[in-house]
Parts: sequence; C-alpha cells; structure tokens
Amino acid sequence: MKKLFVMTAAIGLASLAACNQTPREQAADNIEANAEAVADNIEDRADYANTEAGEDLLENRADAVRATGENQAEDMRTHDADTNLSNGM
Repeated sequence: MKKLFVMTAAIGLASLAACNQTPREQAADNIEANAEAVADNIEDRADYANTEAGEDLLENRADAVRATGENQAEDMRTHDADTNLSNGM
C-alpha cells in the first residue's frame, strides 16, 4: 500500500512539473520514471530471493536498469533527435 501511495504521489508531482517543460524534457522524465519503476519492482523481487546470490543478482539488475534509464534520459536531453546522434532517433 505504501508503494502505491509513493508511486501515485510521484506521478502527480511529475505531471505538475511537466506543465513548463518541453516535449523532449517530458519524454526524458518519463524514461527516468519508467526505469525507476521497473528497478523498484526488481528490488521488491530481490527481497524474496531464496539465496544471497539471487538477491545480489536482482539488486545489480535494478541498478543497471536505473543507470540505463538515466543514460537514455540524458541522451534525450542533450541530443537533437533530428540529427540522428547518440539517441538513434
């Protein structure tokens, strides 16, 4: 229940913050938010892992998902999509 409240509050704050953002900035924020949600779900699964190694594996995977989301969002913010630079668009 607590997770649901936190997610709802985060979405609400993100929607308020999005009022003064460019579409590219909104897309970057969405990438980060989605990566964070996926990483949180993976970490929740890690809490129920049968072994320490399994828990470590899932926590490392969550860290990798967060890092990928941050990198993709930063790429979205810094590269023009029309130039076919790093973001591949």
